[in-house]
Amino acid sequence: MPCSRIFGALVFAAVAIAAAPTNVASQTTTDKVEWKARAAAQDAKIGISDSWLSAKTKVALYADERVEGGPVSVETVNGTVTLRGKVDSDGAKVAAASVTQAVDGVKSVRNDLQVVPPGDRKAVDTSDKGITRQIEGRLSKDAQLKKVDVRTDGGVVILTGAVPSIGASARASELARGVPGVRSVKNALTYEPGPMDGIVGPRTASALKE
Repeated sequence: MPCSRIFGALVFAAVAIAAAPTNVASQTTTDKVEWKARAAAQDAKIGISDSWLSAKTKVALYADERVEGGPVSVETVNGTVTLRGKVDSDGAKVAAASVTQAVDGVKSVRNDLQVVPPGDRKAVDTSDKGITRQIEGRLSKDAQLKKVDVRTDGGVVILTGAVPSIGASARASELARGVPGVRSVKNALTYEPGPMDGIVGPRTASALKE
């Protein structure tokens, strides 16, 4: 009788050991599903904001080996992501757009990346800094334009900040475009329209084209 009990205990233990890996695997799968569900719930709770999309896009871009070059600037407005900066090749530029478009929540991509081979980047960066300094010097002489922020990327000038009127915004574009080496001026300045403009609320110079 004692032998039969010992034999039975051994059989039970063997069955339990054999079943253990299956239970562990099942538990691991369950944990993964629960983790994904919690992550999805958290995302839904936070909401997909523009800043959230910018952050997710940067993570995706910096993780992709095809996007070779300097750091990519990412700006998101109402789900539309704008990429700026310098990459090493046309392939890297195309890859950056593809990676960005694949991010959940991105509605569209504006690819303003400049293709600059590594050997030419130092000269281009030096030129961009010189252009920015010249434009800032010109704007600083106008009381209405002193607080305008200037950024230059591959000869493309981006103006941001607030000005008192559309006239001031246009003047900023004119002053920037007059600097040697400037290829184009992207005016993202905001202003408060007067009664004669017939527009309510702050606008940007680019919005007038719509």
